[in-house]
Amino acid sequence: MLIILLKNISAKLVCVNIYASTFLKMVIPMPNPTKDLVLYLMSEKDKLESKIYEYGNILKNNGDVGIHGTLVDDNGFPRSDIDVYQVRQARQQIICLQNDHKALMEEIEKNLHKLHAEAADDQSQALTHKAAVMHLEDYEIVNAADVMPEPMQIIVKVNLISPGSPAEDAGLRVGDEILEFGTINCTNFRNDINQIGNVVQHMQNQRIPLKVQRLSEQLDLIIIPKTWSGRGLLGCNIVLPGA
Repeated sequence: MLIILLKNISAKLVCVNIYASTFLKMVIPMPNPTKDLVLYLMSEKDKLESKIYEYGNILKNNGDVGIHGTLVDDNGFPRSDIDVYQVRQARQQIICLQNDHKALMEEIEKNLHKLHAEAADDQSQALTHKAAVMHLEDYEIVNAADVMPEPMQIIVKVNLISPGSPAEDAGLRVGDEILEFGTINCTNFRNDINQIGNVVQHMQNQRIPLKVQRLSEQLDLIIIPKTWSGRGLLGCNIVLPGA
């Protein structure tokens, strides 16, 4: 059984809902310069997130030292079990990339609002007031009401919830099947629990949107990874379907 025990690390990696791209493809006429710009910005966002993921793996491979883990031993000397120079370089790159990511998200949010206004003018019969509204403060995108994505598949399921944990506070229950975990869904999940762990490690004290299947009901939840009285940042175990 694969069990995820998530460790403490401070950094940001904001999540964007995949429905934005669906909205762009289905309700915005072609050609549209604003649409092209948003698609370009979202492509750049994906590149930044990929780089952050790569540098995060460097920290993970160096004793999972994270952003704020100590680089010296008990005697005050550089740790011999990690590549201190490599860790420092990775940390600096992550900080710079996070700043770029935040600015890029603001630009995407601004142009999505502009794009939605243009679509409302051109296709008033097709759009509703719920379509593709991005909330900048929480970095979430509300699903477009009339744009339906392809059926989602289960990526992981919950088999343990610790009392008083962030997972319990978020409303998760044992047996819940997770369809989306932040930006991770069936289209990009590689059947690797560590892929979710990496997102959580970079999202301490930040809101992560979840889409959960509970029996016949589909729920939208928000979980906030953070330190608590128990182990890890979430206080739950997740496993692959069928495990």
